[in-house]
Amino acid sequence: MKKSLIAQLVAASLVAASAFTGVAQAQAISDNEVRIGVLTDLSGIYSGIEGPGAVLAAQMAVKDFGGKVLGKNIVITSADTQSKADLSASKAREMFEKDKVDMIVGNVSSASALAALEVSEQFKKPAIVTGAASVTITNEKCTPYSVHYVYDTYALARGTGQAVIDMGKKNWFFLTADYAFGHTLERDTTAVINGGGGKVVGGVKHPINTNDFSSFLAQAQASKSDVIALANAGGDTIASVKQAAELGLIGGKQMVVPLLIFTSDIQALGLKTAQGMLFTDGWYWDYNDANRKFAQRFMKEFKGVAPTSVQAGVYSATMQYLKAVESAKSDDGDAVMKRLKSVEINDGLFKGKIRADGKFEHDMYVLQVKTPTESKDKNDLAKVVKVFAAKDATVPLKDSKCKLVAGK
Repeated sequence: MKKSLIAQLVAASLVAASAFTGVAQAQAISDNEVRIGVLTDLSGIYSGIEGPGAVLAAQMAVKDFGGKVLGKNIVITSADTQSKADLSASKAREMFEKDKVDMIVGNVSSASALAALEVSEQFKKPAIVTGAASVTITNEKCTPYSVHYVYDTYALARGTGQAVIDMGKKNWFFLTADYAFGHTLERDTTAVINGGGGKVVGGVKHPINTNDFSSFLAQAQASKSDVIALANAGGDTIASVKQAAELGLIGGKQMVVPLLIFTSDIQALGLKTAQGMLFTDGWYWDYNDANRKFAQRFMKEFKGVAPTSVQAGVYSATMQYLKAVESAKSDDGDAVMKRLKSVEINDGLFKGKIRADGKFEHDMYVLQVKTPTESKDKNDLAKVVKVFAAKDATVPLKDSKCKLVAGK
């Protein structure tokens, strides 16, 4: 009789413990759902780079994950920043306050990303930057909740910049977008130029979303530099390259070098104009079987257009976030960030580790745009000519200015 009573008490305690665990797990997911906000440029100058394709990529990740995490529904919401810092900050705040999102992903311009990161830090919610490039994001402006995922200006400079220096092109003229990204890219590339025995002979700043580059290109041409370096992106890169071609600068004595260009930009330019150009990226759809498999699925949903690196980055970042929530058994920002920074990432698309400063350290690629005769179809745009290791593509932690790095 005594043993029977003890057994009953043990059984009752186990049931109570199980019920408590269930309640605790339910409480660990805020608002009974896991909500992810895609904060991106849906209608502005960089919409082709990330934009609607980023929303699709996040939706694909949620579907592949199974639609639920810890038994709770996963909800995707999105907002258009138009690559404007003030709009990005207000949309981020609205997402956290009104939409109750647990994480934001995207942000394709550096100014808008930095504005959103300030808000995410206030709310103690993770923000994974996939499209913006400024190394400032994980350097001077790092936060405990930010991750810089696909590439940064340091990697772009050491990829494309070094490749062009190695070709013997020593004298550079910069055509630079006049905001955080452009300034940082010019600065980081200048360091590579100086280190390689080259020099900057001049430069000019232009407003973002410029239509007429003729006067800027005339200054570059008059400099007689070996290289006209474009420290801009998206519509600005497309417009400046097209106008450089109209002026006869493409294929001439001066080498026009876009320091950041995407497959979507190359398609807009056409291979006849862009052929032979070198560029650096963190991912390319036709590099390996895993990338191709993802790209084929994406293209079926996106009018046959291959994903850019940042769209692939949104997929990977969303998937890794959900894995971290599942592992941490919570969508609490601190718990999720701790988990994200403690694991090796290898999801077939990206392989590496998120460092203390929030930088996702992984291999980078130098690519060359194919000629029209080399290309097999509209998405067959480039070939990888060099892989450079993660450690060489990332600011060494000893040189970091991030407050989260030990000793800083």
